[in-house]
Parts: sequence; structure tokens; C-alpha cells
Amino acid sequence: MRNKPEILAPAGDFEKMQYAIAYGADAVYLAGHSFGMRAAAANFSSDDLTKGIAYAHSHGVKCYITVNIIPSNTDLEQLPEYLAFLQTAGADALIIADVGVLALAKRHAPKVPVHISTQTSILNHAAANFWAALGAERIVLARELCLDEIAEIRAKTPSTLEIEAFVHGAMCISYSGRCLISQYLTGRDANHGACAQPCRWKYQLVEEKRPGEYFPVVEADQGTYLYNSKDLCMIDHLPELIAAGIDSFKIEGRNKTAYYAAGITSAYRSAVDLYWTSGKPDNFTLPSEIYEEVHKVSHRHYYTGFYFGQTENGQYYEDSQYIRQWEIIGLLDEADPNGHAVFRLKNRFYPGETLELMQPEHQPYRFIVKNVTDDEGSILDVIHHPEMRFHLDFPFPVKPFAILRHKKM
Repeated sequence: MRNKPEILAPAGDFEKMQYAIAYGADAVYLAGHSFGMRAAAANFSSDDLTKGIAYAHSHGVKCYITVNIIPSNTDLEQLPEYLAFLQTAGADALIIADVGVLALAKRHAPKVPVHISTQTSILNHAAANFWAALGAERIVLARELCLDEIAEIRAKTPSTLEIEAFVHGAMCISYSGRCLISQYLTGRDANHGACAQPCRWKYQLVEEKRPGEYFPVVEADQGTYLYNSKDLCMIDHLPELIAAGIDSFKIEGRNKTAYYAAGITSAYRSAVDLYWTSGKPDNFTLPSEIYEEVHKVSHRHYYTGFYFGQTENGQYYEDSQYIRQWEIIGLLDEADPNGHAVFRLKNRFYPGETLELMQPEHQPYRFIVKNVTDDEGSILDVIHHPEMRFHLDFPFPVKPFAILRHKKM
């Protein structure tokens, strides 16, 4: 049996990093303002990178930096200085997708381990061994692999080569994310992290001689979202992932919220810990409260990707909307040892509603909210101004990074 799998969480900005770490991440991955594959995320300035890496290390968490765009000649001119900076800042690994960037990293950041990005489409043990021979310490597998193929790669590669794989989050309809549709339609280059996600759009047909008349394009009876993929969710299949030899469980979502980073990280942290402490049984059953947690964050319809072969339809034809059955109410601003807590409002609520308090390392606490007050101590009948502070009392101390939420009516 290999070591306990790493929980690798997304960090689209410093706040999201803090929540991912508070809710159990072993490592986080993030990007600077350039060279990463999520340009829409806030990402990190140079000062924030230094601050973020130091913060992660102070909490015993590793920090991997994405340098995984497919670069142009112009990009290469700026990379040496950036790579040297990441080494000085203390990055725990560089996530790379290009052999030219790898060569520059070996020259300008030789002390930083290299992880090979999923953008390289590693689908077989020969490719994995090729990257290992070039000095990679970890490979991030292509999402098109099934568990049997992953197990074969594990068996035919050095035991020192770590295997990372996505276990949760959005899926790309294009092969390993290497898509040109966004650049063609909008000028936003997916291979530089700026994808406009045209695969999520609804399409209709226009005939050349009948402009302005739109005809439905139907792939299935349900509708016309031809390329709209479901979200990956493997929370129910941890024993199979571990048996296949995966060392790091990667959660997609640098463009998602701090609440997403907290909820999904917490669910996988709890699931892996419970599986490990229960002796890694073959008949491991996920407790309902952990399974329910991944459904309390915004998500598309879930499925298991390619892990069990093409056994289920990975597309959703009716619409491209997220499922949002639960909604965040507020993020903790401050708390005292006596159970008094102050939150900042994200969505309105009313006294008398049932809320849940979500805290690191604790089961959600459900309660009917009463006596909500403002900073002056006045009782509030409705709490609806964005970012307003509101006060609540609990029968226990509230932990840092606590989150309030409710089920939408």
C-alpha cells in the first residue's frame, strides 16, 4: 500500500488559498499573473506569491505554481526571471506543459521540483517514463484514462515518480483541454488560460439564404447543448483511486469561490482520513454527510469521467446552468472564546430561518437563527446589505474561516 494520498486544492487567490488550507488541503496549486492556465482567476502578484507560499509553509502545506501555458517566443523572453523568482520565493514545484519551459526551469530554477501538467496528455507508461527521464518528479495524468490504464502506468514507472490525477471539478469537452474553439470564436486563447468556454453555449443553425432564421441543432431529444460536459466527482470511489496508485487527488476550481474551495476540500479530506483510519477496507462506504457535502456547493450534474470507461453519458443537453441548492450566507469576520461571532453578509437571510455553520474539522451545525444584531447591538429584522457585519451567538467558540449557509427556498 502506498502512502496516504495528498489532497491538492485550487487557490485562485489568497483568500481561496486560506480557506482551502483551513479545510484540510495538503497542498495548493496557484498561478502568478502570467503563464498559468486560468487567466480568469484573480491569481497572485509577485508580492502575493511570496506571501502565499510563506503562508502555506507556515501551515505545513505545499505550494505548487502553474507555469503550464503553451508559450510563444514572446513568453519565453520573460520566463527566466519569473522562474528564478519562484525558486527564491520557495515554490515546492513548478507545473509545466512545454519542453522549452522545462529546459528553462532546469536552468533558472534548478532546485524546484517539476510536475508535468495534464496539458501534455500523458496517456501511457512510455510517456510517463520519458518525462521521468527528463527529471520530472510528478506527472499529472490526462483525464481520458480509466483506472486500469492508470494502474498499468503505475506498475511500469519508477516508484519514485508521483502520479497526480483530477478527482473533482469541471471537465473539458476537448481532448486534455487542448482546444482552439475559444480562440477562433472570441480571440481568447485557451492555451494561454483565457478560455471563454464556448462548449457551454447553446447553438442553433443558420442557413445561408435565410439570415435571421434560426433552426435547432439537436444531438439528443433533450436539447442543443452539444458539447456541455458534466462535472467530475469521485468522492464515492476513493478505494479504487488509491488501488490504481494515484498519489495526489487534484480538485479543479481556481475560478470557483472560497466556499467551493472549503467545501470540496473538506469533503475529500474527511473521506480520505476516514478511509485511512478505518483500516482501508474493501467495502468502505462513504458516510452520507460527506457525500452530501459535495452537493452543497455550486456544481453541474456529476459523473465519474473516464475512470470506469465510457459507461455513462458525460454530456448534459438540457442547459449549462449550475445546480445551486445551497447558498453561502456569510464569512466569519471575527469571533471571541465565548461563542460570539461576527460575519460579513454574502446573501440575504431572515431571522427564523434554518442555517448551517460550517467550520474546519467539524460537522456542520444546524440551527434556527434568532437575535441577529448589528455593530451597535440593534436587533435586525432583515439582513440584506452586501458585506454588512452581523452578530450571532453560539453555544461554543466559532473557529476561524467558519462559513454560514442555508438551503435555498
